[in-house]
Amino acid sequence: MIGLMIAIILFNTIAFTMNRRLTINQIVHIWTFTIALQVLVDLYIDGKYHSYWYFNENTEWRDLFTLTILIPPVNMMFLNGYLCGRSFPKRMMYIFYWVIAIRLYEAITLLPEPWGYFHHGWWNLWYSLLVNPFLLGMVLFYYKWIRKMEK
Repeated sequence: MIGLMIAIILFNTIAFTMNRRLTINQIVHIWTFTIALQVLVDLYIDGKYHSYWYFNENTEWRDLFTLTILIPPVNMMFLNGYLCGRSFPKRMMYIFYWVIAIRLYEAITLLPEPWGYFHHGWWNLWYSLLVNPFLLGMVLFYYKWIRKMEK
């Protein structure tokens, strides 16, 4: 749990101190969307198919930290630095770098407790490498939709 708490403090500090683009309204929307998407994805991949889990295979109160305050600031950082208006190859490279960074972080979370908190069943890091671009794309699509709705 130590690793999780360090990550939560670090990610939230970076996300909120480095934010230059996102409005409060966008932050609330992205935060809420991220939690909903995370719970939905985990419901099926973790709950139904037992592919991975946090801490142990049973759902616990401490799983709420990973679902509610760990991933939203990561999406804030991703969106805050996204290269709007840049060329398509540059935007794809930005997403690629984020996928690699997320994969590296996931590898760290697989360390034994107290540093790690994530466990794989049949899931592996290669699946994450394939799924994460789609999840980041969904967050990006939602962000663009929110910006359009604000106008």
